[in-house]
Amino acid sequence: MTDHLSAAPPGKPTSYSRVTLSKIMTAVDVNLYGTVHGGVLMKFVDDVAGAAAARHSGGTAVTAAIDEIVFSEAVRVGDLVHAHAQVNWTGQTSMEVGVRVVAERWDSAEDEPVRVATAYLVFVGVDVGGAPRAVRPVLPETPDDERRYREAEIRRAHRLSRRRAIQAHREG
Repeated sequence: MTDHLSAAPPGKPTSYSRVTLSKIMTAVDVNLYGTVHGGVLMKFVDDVAGAAAARHSGGTAVTAAIDEIVFSEAVRVGDLVHAHAQVNWTGQTSMEVGVRVVAERWDSAEDEPVRVATAYLVFVGVDVGGAPRAVRPVLPETPDDERRYREAEIRRAHRLSRRRAIQAHREG
């Protein structure tokens, strides 16, 4: 085995990786329809997921894939948006980070935040030379964490199966 894939450090609980970023959406975030541009939210999602991945892995982690991002409600100028992320699953060098994005409406601050997006991203821990490195295992703490871990394994299996099927098709 190569040096950069040596044994993973001791595991950390799911709560160790949890990160929340918050931002007030402004006029520079708006698309042609007057709502916040999906790309602005995608960058916000990637930022919070990257912070959770780096925290959990104890170093640099890079985005390898976005498995899914679902926008369920529009975000408006003035909304206070919170992106919550945590590591759901870890492999040898990769990890899945789940992100939930909610918005507090500027014009109805006493209402409950509205879920506006969810996403699942895959990150790979890398060393200073950019080579994959071992990441510590995630240790689910609650039944919800266990569920997220199992669902992440399903997404991973689908991602790898899709990759193999596409490669087989290309090879003829």
